Amino acid sequence: MSETRILIVYDSNGGNTCAMAQRVARGVNAVRGCEAILRCVEKIGTRSAERLPAVPDAGAPYADTASLAECDGLILGTPTHFGNMSGSLKHFLDGTTEQWFAGTLAGKPAAVFTSTGSRHGGQESTLLSMMVPLLHHGMLICGLPYTLPELSRTTGGGTPYGASHVSGEDGERALDDDERALCTALGERVARIAAALKSTRQA
Repeated sequence: MSETRILIVYDSNGGNTCAMAQRVARGVNAVRGCEAILRCVEKIGTRSAERLPAVPDAGAPYADTASLAECDGLILGTPTHFGNMSGSLKHFLDGTTEQWFAGTLAGKPAAVFTSTGSRHGGQESTLLSMMVPLLHHGMLICGLPYTLPELSRTTGGGTPYGASHVSGEDGERALDDDERALCTALGERVARIAAALKSTRQA
C-alpha cells in the first residue's frame, strides 16, 4: 500500500498555530506508513498582500488547492479571529469550489485546531466554523475523545472539537504538556483513520 499522506494547512500570526501544526505533524508521522505534509496559507489584506514573497521566508511552503487531490486526510489550523477562523484560511477554503464539484475531499477524514488569546476567546466557535466547509466537502470530521486524559485535565486549551491552545493576551504563552499531547493525538487519530479507510478502498 502506498504511503498515507495527511495535509496540514494552517495560518499563523505569532507562531503559536505553527507550533501546533508541527505537533500535529508529529502525531501523523508516528503512525506507520503515514506522512504529514505541512503547508501555510498566504496572508491576505492590505497589511501584507502586496509585499508577500513568492516563497515564505520561514516555515512551511504555501498551500495550494491542487495538493488537496493528493492527500488522504486534511487538518486545518488557525488563530481565532473574533470567534471565527482567520480571513486568510477562509480565503483559501473559498478557493476550493473546483474540488467541491469534483468531490476531491469526499469521504476523507478531517480535523481542526486553533490558538486563542484567552480561554473564553472563541476557541470552540472557531473550531466549529472550520468544520462547516469540510462538511460541505463531504469530509469525515474527527474530534478528540474524552478517553484522552489530557482532555479532562487541561487548564489551558483542549476541546472535543479539536486541539486548541491558550496563548495569553500577549501571545507569549507556550504550549503546555496537555496541549502538546492533544495536538499529537489529533494528528495520530486522523492518520490512523485515513490509513484504515485507504486500505479498505484498496482491498
